[in-house]
Amino acid sequence: MELDDLPRAEFAFPGPLRDKLVSAILSGAKTSTTALLVGYERANEPLPEVGQRSAVVDSADRPVAVIEVTEVRVIRLADVDLQHALDEGEGDESVAQWRAGHEAFWHSPEVREELGDVGFTVDDDTLVVAERFRLVHTV
Repeated sequence: MELDDLPRAEFAFPGPLRDKLVSAILSGAKTSTTALLVGYERANEPLPEVGQRSAVVDSADRPVAVIEVTEVRVIRLADVDLQHALDEGEGDESVAQWRAGHEAFWHSPEVREELGDVGFTVDDDTLVVAERFRLVHTV
């Protein structure tokens, strides 16, 4: 399959956070990610599937790597475990620290706009898509 034929994997929004996450993927530090289930539902997008490959794009919208999904779980936010949080490669040392960073992102004006809900908030029962992946190759 050609790189251009792969679905795109966009981490966060273009800018410093995406640059940090893409760098962590390229270094091998980031092997998991978490998304809101409601985001998939509102965008009418299917959930990732094990074995699916995607082209990771940087802030300039250039493909920089190919990743392959190795695990997908839909779980409550309260059930995200420490290993998943650590494997996100963002330097968090506890689930509480990981959650605080993710809540700040999910409560941002950009995410709320994308979801079409200016008052969107998460709680323990919010369903998230906890995904694991492996780096297949870099471009």
